[in-house]
Amino acid sequence: MAVPAVKIDHLTKIYSADLGKKPMCAVDDLNLEVEQGEVFAFLGPNGAGKTTTIKTMMRLLFPTRGFVEIFGIPNLSVKAMRSVGFLPEQPQIYGYLTGREFLDFTARLFRLDRSTRKKRIDDCLEQVGLIKRADGLIRGYSRGMMQRLGLAQALINDPELLVLDEPMSNLDPVGRKEFRDLILELKDKGKTLFFSSHILSDAEMIADRVGIVNQGRLVNTGKLRDLIEAQIRSIEITFIMTPDKTAKLGFEQANIVQQDEHMLVRLENDADVQRTIGDIMRLDGRIVSVVPQKRTLEDIFMTELGG
Repeated sequence: MAVPAVKIDHLTKIYSADLGKKPMCAVDDLNLEVEQGEVFAFLGPNGAGKTTTIKTMMRLLFPTRGFVEIFGIPNLSVKAMRSVGFLPEQPQIYGYLTGREFLDFTARLFRLDRSTRKKRIDDCLEQVGLIKRADGLIRGYSRGMMQRLGLAQALINDPELLVLDEPMSNLDPVGRKEFRDLILELKDKGKTLFFSSHILSDAEMIADRVGIVNQGRLVNTGKLRDLIEAQIRSIEITFIMTPDKTAKLGFEQANIVQQDEHMLVRLENDADVQRTIGDIMRLDGRIVSVVPQKRTLEDIFMTELGG
């Protein structure tokens, strides 16, 4: 069995406090594994501990307790970090370099030779849609362009694991769509992606698994499909029937929605669904669709946060 791409074991981070104040526990005994080749969405409200967890993974912070492994190697090892690309939540980049110069500087940190650097820089700029602005000063970039450049530097070493903190926060709808496509393209190449996000709809589109964190603790984790399909909120039946026969179904008027010739009723009990379908057919109605209404990622998120 392959080792996890990321293993977080009993991770705890407590910040010391000023005199007279209590220490703050930002991450509380967090246990999490991310499998190789999957897209993992790390979700939670502001202050939940997402960024602290990611900074600890990237050795920007040191844990109070616990440890992190990258592909089975402790993250304190330089060898482990060579296989990682990282995009911080708000990348701060020196504005008097061009985008190409910044990526060349980043590539040199990984000791890439001249020809490899040139190819990787062009490839990464093309991937993030910045090739036409590569030779402009970074101080003239928009926030969205800065985010794209930050992603390009995270890709420069062709990492096996990408760790992205709120990567879509500064992108417009077109940029978010392009970013989602890029994540799926990287997944197809066998890369592992771990990202945090507030944009639940984007996470729902691309994540294989999700973890929901609140007040520093992991409150739910699992395959997105299993979490969503495990609970059906209701079933909607759309049918065609004359108003006089519809009245014989015995539903209150407020429970039936009429759209042109179509009638829609929402039911929560399986027995009611079977009975209603039988009644519609007995009264010469025509069933158009029977659609289960599943929980969305937002429903799961709000439930776990007690909202």
